[in-house]
Amino acid sequence: MAHGTGNPRRTGIAVFVALLLLTAVTVLVSYVDLGLWNVVVALLIASAKASLVALFFMHLKGESRLVWGFALFPIVFLSLILIGTLADTMLR
Repeated sequence: MAHGTGNPRRTGIAVFVALLLLTAVTVLVSYVDLGLWNVVVALLIASAKASLVALFFMHLKGESRLVWGFALFPIVFLSLILIGTLADTMLR
């Protein structure tokens, strides 16, 4: 397991600030009427936040390809389910 050589406190603070900013963007976008695209934008922002949490707080950034495979495999199926649900909702 490889670990980063940077300052872990600075990285943690940067990720925390990024998560706060993405949360603020989520709240701000919720007041904008994008029609059916509100769900898409909210899911994209939530995916970015989940990626930050997985990479830095769950230490996935420095793991081997096998661990990445086990982490990404369920995400592929989740994305298929979400795309199918969004397609069904948007085409009604």
